[in-house]
Amino acid sequence: QSRGAEHREKGVKSDHEKQYVGFATLPNQVHRKSVKKGFDFTLMVAGESGLGKSTLVNSLFLTDLYKDRKLLNAEERINQTVEIVKHTVDIEEKGVKLKLTIVDTPGFGDAVNNTECWKPITDYIDQQFEQYFRDESGLNRKNIQDNRVHCCLYFISPFGHGLRPVDVEFMKALHEKVNIVPLIAKADCLIPSEIRKLKERIREEIDKFGIKVYQFPECDSDEDEEFKQQDRELKESAPFAVIGSNTVVEAKGQRVRGRLYPWGIVEGKCSAQEWQPGGTGPGRTAGLW
Repeated sequence: QSRGAEHREKGVKSDHEKQYVGFATLPNQVHRKSVKKGFDFTLMVAGESGLGKSTLVNSLFLTDLYKDRKLLNAEERINQTVEIVKHTVDIEEKGVKLKLTIVDTPGFGDAVNNTECWKPITDYIDQQFEQYFRDESGLNRKNIQDNRVHCCLYFISPFGHGLRPVDVEFMKALHEKVNIVPLIAKADCLIPSEIRKLKERIREEIDKFGIKVYQFPECDSDEDEEFKQQDRELKESAPFAVIGSNTVVEAKGQRVRGRLYPWGIVEGKCSAQEWQPGGTGPGRTAGLW
């Protein structure tokens, strides 16, 4: 009887194993494969000179991508044509590898006549799409290098009253090709009320000129309320006001990346509510808010 029961148990087990296909492990397999291979991310930064593009990129990725950069004087910038300069760095975080490519556009918006100064940039983006299409159509698709521009951070001057004509034309030329994230540069030059007014003006002009900027995806219905609230705040904060810093300062016993002012410290990673210019203690601003 015991042998019969044993055979029956084995029979039940084998039947169960036959019913198990194994596709439930597909997400884990894809995850392992992706982590092993790593990811490619190409980020373009554009905007006129002097808006802190290089500093912000260094702050975001805690690295120095512009060690050998030559700084031009005002006369040289006026005569400079738009260039495409690539910087690549390999970053690893908790076992996940990222090949980060920063596409810089020195010379954009600096000339006296900026007519179609965005043309070299759109040509470069189109070339990367064409190259990727050719690679996808080829035989060796396993080792394709994805150099397509995935996102463009466009820096808007905080000293104007909204978008300049060159800002509008640039974003309209690119918005069908790449995800555009407009940023108000050097936001620590403005007080909170000025930032709010400038954001409202830029949002109105983006709608007026029909510019398509990156929109955050909607939250899933089963997400917790805290995450949904963060998502709403991010959407309402666009266009983001940003600052960057390459220096490390001490604030309340901690060493942080930030800028030291007589009234406090501008830190790159704090909540927007901590923006306290003129306060009694160190006022910390968000790097993005």
